[in-house]
Amino acid sequence: MPPLSIFIIALNEADRIGHTITAARSLSDDIVVVDSGSTDGTQAVAEALGARVIFNPWPGYGRQKRFAEDQCRHDWLLNLDADEVLPPDLAAEIAALFQAGMPPADAYKTRIAEIFPGEKAPHRFAYALAPVRLYRKSKGRYSLSPVHDRVDLEPDARVGKLKGTIHHFSVRSLGEQMEKLNAYSDAQADDLDARGETISVFRLLAEFPANFIKAYIGRRHALRGLYGFMTAMNFAFYRYLRAAKHWERRLQRDAGITPPGASVGKRANDD
Repeated sequence: MPPLSIFIIALNEADRIGHTITAARSLSDDIVVVDSGSTDGTQAVAEALGARVIFNPWPGYGRQKRFAEDQCRHDWLLNLDADEVLPPDLAAEIAALFQAGMPPADAYKTRIAEIFPGEKAPHRFAYALAPVRLYRKSKGRYSLSPVHDRVDLEPDARVGKLKGTIHHFSVRSLGEQMEKLNAYSDAQADDLDARGETISVFRLLAEFPANFIKAYIGRRHALRGLYGFMTAMNFAFYRYLRAAKHWERRLQRDAGITPPGASVGKRANDD
């Protein structure tokens, strides 16, 4: 097997994490699941598939992934979320990188495409992000941001790009998605306060329509039928909530009311 550790952060993912581990376990003898308190048997599912399961109270996205990095045995790391699956072609591509020794780059950007309920594979025109997910720990670590999970690389790190696409099964249902995004908007409002950022009134008014257009047209949800329309609406409302909660706290402080306590320790089911 490649000298590669795979790490996954999880909370109540018993219905999905098995697919994630099964699709990736041919790549690693060190699969680490960091669980923040699942009550649905996630830990047992992961352990039955050979993963090491470690409990860590939820400290925020970046901090949890940094903790998970520290539990890994190898320098080369692959990060997957509990709702992501490596298709066979991508698993083979990663394995091939190690066949002749160490990969030529220090980090690899990996395309991630969302799969909506009812879809078996990413839509031909699905919007996709391409963050770094495969990397050397000695050349990059996850940011400690509570709301952003990105790998901060050393200035001299060589970056490549994988051809394959991670399949992202992020939507169990529209209601569950909205619950998750509502919790995430709390954490983002906390983060804005912590960094002293201010969203303008114009942004507050424009967030919903601008972000609906961003998702429906810019991210091509319009090509995904009625489900694409509904998920674009959820995304727009989530972005509005982020701004609205930020402004609500400012109004409370101006009125001498203490805003609710920081919520970055809370998380929705999955990142």
